[in-house]
Amino acid sequence: MHRARKRFGQNFLQDGGVIYSIVALINPASSMHIIEIGPGLGALTIPLLENLDQLDLLEIDRDLVAFWNQQNLPGLKVIEGDALQFDFLSWAKNRPANSGLCKVVGNLPYNISSPLLFHLVDAANEIDEQVFMLQAEVVERIVAKAGSSDFSRLSVMLQARYHMEQVLEVPPEAFDPQPKVNSAVVRMIPRTDFNLSSAQWASLEKIVAAAFSQRRKMLRTNLSTYAQRLSLTESELKARAQDISVDRYIEWAKALIA
Repeated sequence: MHRARKRFGQNFLQDGGVIYSIVALINPASSMHIIEIGPGLGALTIPLLENLDQLDLLEIDRDLVAFWNQQNLPGLKVIEGDALQFDFLSWAKNRPANSGLCKVVGNLPYNISSPLLFHLVDAANEIDEQVFMLQAEVVERIVAKAGSSDFSRLSVMLQARYHMEQVLEVPPEAFDPQPKVNSAVVRMIPRTDFNLSSAQWASLEKIVAAAFSQRRKMLRTNLSTYAQRLSLTESELKARAQDISVDRYIEWAKALIA
C-alpha cells in the first residue's frame, strides 16, 4: 500500500459520502475531456472513469505513476509531471475531436494550491470548469467579497477571471492521514465577460500587488506611485485594499495602460 508523502502534500480522500458528492458536482459524461490532478489512490479516479470514455491523470509521485500504469484500466491515460509546470493550455486545445466539456479537477496539495491556481489562469480560455478540493482557508479567501477581512490579492485576481462558489465543506476525518486543517470544495467557471489583454492582465497584477502590499495602510500610501494616473477619489485614497471591488481594480488596470 502506498504511504502518503509529506513532500507532495498527500492526504488521501476516503469518505464515501464526500467522494460521491464531489463526483456528482463534476457530473462526468462520456465525451468530456477531464484531467485529474494528483489522483492518489483513486478515490475520485475510479468513479469518474466509470462515466468517461477517457480520463487523464497528472501525477508527480513516480510510485503512484507506476501504480496507475499497472492497473491497465481502459480509457485511463497517466501523465507523469509537475502540475506547476504542466501545459494545461496545450492539453485543453488538443482535446479529442467531438469531445464535450473540458474540466480540470482534483484534491490539490495544500502546499502548491495558490501558485497552481494562478498557473491555471493561462488556460482559462479553453477550460469550461474547474472543481478542486482545497484548504478551507484558501477557499474562503478566493470567494471572499470586497470589504471582508478575507478579501485579498488572491480574491481579486481569481474573481477577475472566474465565477467561483464554495460548494462543499470537508472535515479532516474524510482523509488518511488526517490533515490539521479543514478542507472545502470550490467550483470555478471562467468568466465569459473577461476581456483583458495580456498587457492589461499584467497591469492588474501590478496594481493589486501594490494595493495589498501593506494591508493596514491606506491606498494613498500603497498606490502613491499610480494615484494621479488612476484619478483616485478622496474616498478611495482613504480606503484600504480590501475595500475596493474587483471591477474597480479592473478599471484601474485598463486606465494604467490606456
